[in-house]
Amino acid sequence: MKKPISFPVDNFKEFRNKMLNWVQPFNIFCLLDNRQYQFQSPAFECMLAVGAKRNIEADAGNVFHSLKEFAGKQGEWLFGHLGYDLKNETEQLSSMNDDEIGFPDCHFFVPEMVLQLNEKELTISCDEDAEAIFTAIESHSALILQDPASPVTIKSRISPEDYLSIVKKLQQHILRGDCYEVNFCQEFYATNAVISPLCVYSSLLHLSPNPFSALYRLNDRYCICASPERYFKKEGNTIFSQPIKGTAKRNLANSEADNLSRQNLINSEKERSENVMVVDLVRNDLSRVCKEGTVRVDELFGIYSFPQVHQMISTIRGDLEENTDWIDVVKATFPMGSMTGAPKKRVMEIIERYEYTKRGLFSGSIGYIAPNGDADFNVVIRSILYNAKSKYLSFQAGSAITFYSNPEEEYEECLLKAAMIKLVLEC
Repeated sequence: MKKPISFPVDNFKEFRNKMLNWVQPFNIFCLLDNRQYQFQSPAFECMLAVGAKRNIEADAGNVFHSLKEFAGKQGEWLFGHLGYDLKNETEQLSSMNDDEIGFPDCHFFVPEMVLQLNEKELTISCDEDAEAIFTAIESHSALILQDPASPVTIKSRISPEDYLSIVKKLQQHILRGDCYEVNFCQEFYATNAVISPLCVYSSLLHLSPNPFSALYRLNDRYCICASPERYFKKEGNTIFSQPIKGTAKRNLANSEADNLSRQNLINSEKERSENVMVVDLVRNDLSRVCKEGTVRVDELFGIYSFPQVHQMISTIRGDLEENTDWIDVVKATFPMGSMTGAPKKRVMEIIERYEYTKRGLFSGSIGYIAPNGDADFNVVIRSILYNAKSKYLSFQAGSAITFYSNPEEEYEECLLKAAMIKLVLEC
């Protein structure tokens, strides 16, 4: 790519909308947006990768070897995704459940152009005329026009009765010593669904702005993502992961009740035990690729508040071994512990037995690798997957099942996590 060129931007939010309207005709694009959340080490305010000079699309089997060859050339941007069923390669497992969306287990592309937007300017990296691209974006509307499409009718793949029965069976596995914690998910879906992914993304992020959001298109398949969770970030030789485990409902209409909910989350022995189990799992995973003695917990049981929920988030950090790249990190740590449970391999076998649907891109990851080798990846949760060709729409929600879980409360947690998506689709 040519040397990046920057252009002044007067209104960040309006220009972001213009970019979204402009990018819709492209068959491949990836928007990553932290919705202006401020962290000690934030991602770019807004990044958009457009078009593909070349790409790799593969299912579990020989993905990591192929990725090493594809990503071997330094100095290029890479964007793309990792699907949950890469577990079949990392842990020698299998998947037999149905998948109606059709994302491959892995897809990465070298973009034709990368747009980085912050509060003051847009920086364009491309081989084309950057000024012409900026002018084209500026010519688009700053409004996201809502389509008059019919509301989507959402169905549950698992009945409430079956869900409660499965949770009790999972607790029997825990009692027998098969595992300690299981992240069990259920699918909500719609057939013959006609939506505008851009409109749905805009509506969802208006109601539920989260720091690891994404709008990702791979031909006829879309991921509309409002994730609050980071999988990992690589900065130089440092790697850190921020698993979420622990959820409490917010009450924005009553600050006293909201503060009480937050405090109850802080003090919950159940939520803390779930969180520390995942922290131990992540520490173990990172120790495979980090220098001995460098893996440490920067923050344990941090409470972060989002529009609908309070979340318990811990941060684990380590220093990578020499000659270790982002692919080595993925191979050692994927899928992320917050979406599996412990011990990881046995739990994923149990998940496959009791879940009705392939997870696909859900509980996988979307992210980027910068030309200098730094990388940042989210966890694909609070997300809608959509196949525009088959008109099939899907989203999943789950919770961590332990021996002490109350099945009815776990079901309610799933509904809480799915509530905002259902509101956006059914309105």
